[in-house]
Amino acid sequence: MFRLEPRASAPLLWQVATPVLAVIATMIAGGILFAALGFDPVAAIRTIFWDPLFGPAASYSRPQLLVKAGPLILIACGLALGFRAGIWNIGAEGQYIIGAICGAAVALAAYPADAFWIFPAMILAGALGGWAWGMIPAVLRNWFGASEILVSLMLVYVAQKIAAWMAFGPMKNPEGFNFPGSRNLQQYEPASNPELIAGTGLHWGVIVAGIALLVTWFVMSRHVLGFHIRTAGAAPRAARFAGVRPERLVALCLGVSGALAGLAGLFEVAGPAGQITESFGSGYGFTAIIVAFLGRLHPLGILLAGLLMALTYIGGELAQLMLQLPAATVQVFQGMLLFFLLGFDVLTRYRIRRRHA
Repeated sequence: MFRLEPRASAPLLWQVATPVLAVIATMIAGGILFAALGFDPVAAIRTIFWDPLFGPAASYSRPQLLVKAGPLILIACGLALGFRAGIWNIGAEGQYIIGAICGAAVALAAYPADAFWIFPAMILAGALGGWAWGMIPAVLRNWFGASEILVSLMLVYVAQKIAAWMAFGPMKNPEGFNFPGSRNLQQYEPASNPELIAGTGLHWGVIVAGIALLVTWFVMSRHVLGFHIRTAGAAPRAARFAGVRPERLVALCLGVSGALAGLAGLFEVAGPAGQITESFGSGYGFTAIIVAFLGRLHPLGILLAGLLMALTYIGGELAQLMLQLPAATVQVFQGMLLFFLLGFDVLTRYRIRRRHA
């Protein structure tokens, strides 16, 4: 028999190696799964991880890397602050959707005006919408002791229903031949989020994600707030003695993560997605949780993890098109990645010992 013995401290090398090992284990397990389904495992892995960067369609798929990594990184930066403090926002997907709705509402209310202030107002509305949605679990936790995990998660489904209602009701395009969905904001220049440099995938959302990475690094490593966040996560009682007020920290972390998720939704609806639809929401809010943990809650790690998860999105789409792999390929890969990451994390904090009789 074996038992888990807590380590005095987690080895730095093992902390760095764990995400890499999790990716390798995911590839191996994924290959076995593909073989069991009757597909060539080598071809499937190559299509998912190699072809988007160096394959025949790389000229199209490489710019998509930034398009898909931008919202993942932006959301993960906000989540990382809360996770460091032991505040678990699992509902970033809902905040992403509400931010998109609020930003799109400004554009549709201004249509067909042609004014410079429309897009900045959309950015502000998207951030405020995500912040307000994130503050709901914060208020309920601070005032009533409710679990922010359950409240934020349940609010995702509320946000999805609101998006469907908007697509069929208040935001429905009057010129859309009765099809559900808002006007296409890509076709409304003052409200669009276009590619800034042709063929790169770079848009304003990617730039804001880069800024968020820098600000997150500064806050966590150079600002007293970062000290408060780390202390609250590692030793809550010690944090109180250090002057940290848990209620303020909960409101701050959930509010900031909600605002960043709302911004991600706004940049998506004004750019790649283009409109509010009944099924708006691509799961970025949930995938960003994996990005945050895979990146070790560190800005550099989040950048690399965001690019990797974006690669799985693009590679999964190519695999569906070229190899006829099931549509759930991406979700299976992401789920296995989180599973292996958590499994290897256990070995970071514990060592395996033989239990003596």
